Amino acid sequence: MDHKKIMVAMSGGVDSSVTAALLLQKGHDVQGLTMRIWDGPVEVADDARRVAERLGIPHHLIDLRDQFRQRVVAPFCAEYLAGKTPNPCVLCNQAFKFRVLLDRAAELGADGLATGHYVRLWQHEGRYVLAKGRSLNKDQSYFLFTLTQQQLGRVCFPLGDLDKEQVRALACQWQLPVAAKSDSQDICFIPDGDYIRFLEQHAALKDLSGDIVHVDGRILGRHSGIYRYTIGQRRGLGLAWPEPLFVARIDAARRQVVVGERCHLDVAELTLQDCNWIIPRPSDSLRCRVRIRYRHREAEATVTVVDEKRCRVVFDRPEQGVTPGQAAVFYDQDRVLGGGWII
Repeated sequence: MDHKKIMVAMSGGVDSSVTAALLLQKGHDVQGLTMRIWDGPVEVADDARRVAERLGIPHHLIDLRDQFRQRVVAPFCAEYLAGKTPNPCVLCNQAFKFRVLLDRAAELGADGLATGHYVRLWQHEGRYVLAKGRSLNKDQSYFLFTLTQQQLGRVCFPLGDLDKEQVRALACQWQLPVAAKSDSQDICFIPDGDYIRFLEQHAALKDLSGDIVHVDGRILGRHSGIYRYTIGQRRGLGLAWPEPLFVARIDAARRQVVVGERCHLDVAELTLQDCNWIIPRPSDSLRCRVRIRYRHREAEATVTVVDEKRCRVVFDRPEQGVTPGQAAVFYDQDRVLGGGWII
């Protein structure tokens, strides 16, 4: 990579901090960009600023709280109240890291934006190829299926060939202030992981109580809000039944939580909307592997293009855990082909 001016999306964590240090070591003109996206403690911004000071690079703090509430938090709440299970991390990458920060980087005269994602990127026959990180247990390619070829041409991912142990060792070697900082495990704006409490505090809740219904139509009990349930859930149903019961689907229109035995979680096919293709969009169908959740095992399937934005996925064998609101991402071995949102 030639000497460039690169903005680094600095979250105050170990990964983005080492990303900045690696690029600086390679001789690039590096500056840090940090988004403030939520009210409360400014630990993220403070940690990012301290790392920038340690590296001797400029640091920019961008206040995006209003936009984040409108474009990530509000849809997150609306999806749950509609009986879906959203993935705000994908939406944040799409709407903010690789749109707002890319635009801000250009305004500051940078050649591109770097992030601490564990993914790999290269060019092949005039197109950019996005692939899983070398360390599969840290791979984050699932979250980046929305990237376009134009965006991929303006970003870089220095951690793609490293694993977490190597990254943390580098942070210690360079004496970065966040070297011992633990990884975040939850949604950034719900640090305690209690999304039910968050919804009850931040969403305009109406009466979403209703019946818990078996797939055969029998009413088994009552629930106090469909937003408290997600597909595949077993715990907390409060039902006496000869076999374990799971949430099979959520009917928001009827305010019903529909439950059934494990076999009722089987889904043979699904439809995706708002699909994005990193490879040229197929004219018809293709064989690939499909991941329906971040930590889900990929499944062999046939993906058929319905129209410009929709696809149909037919699995070789029924899958469990198919959840409206989540992303489904297509792979050919390590390469990301594209993906869409489950409806």
